[in-house]
Amino acid sequence: MKEKREKRLESEFRKEIYGILTTRIKNPDITEMFSITDCRVNNDLSEAVVYVSVFSADKIKAEKTFAAIKDSAREVRAIISSQMHIRTVPKFNFVLDTSYEYGARIDSIIDGFTYGETNDDN
Repeated sequence: MKEKREKRLESEFRKEIYGILTTRIKNPDITEMFSITDCRVNNDLSEAVVYVSVFSADKIKAEKTFAAIKDSAREVRAIISSQMHIRTVPKFNFVLDTSYEYGARIDSIIDGFTYGETNDDN
């Protein structure tokens, strides 16, 4: 079970990373809307996995935005190191979170079902 401090840091990292990517990182390739959906740090705080969802109708732009976010990991870490007062700032590994797309696909399948209707000819 995760300790209280780790859970609090995960939440803080999520907020800080989003804020940094939207206001401080000036990468022209980050053009699409995105969300930091989760952050998981390991026990010794040496690494953190950051889950990112990119919302875009254009798959190429979404991939380009995610690549730009991923390339900004070192800069994000440096900014967090200067902002937060913690001894160890983990190495951030950004991972594309596709759970939103999966959920939308499941919703469309469920919407295809009809409830309570039968096709009896009697």
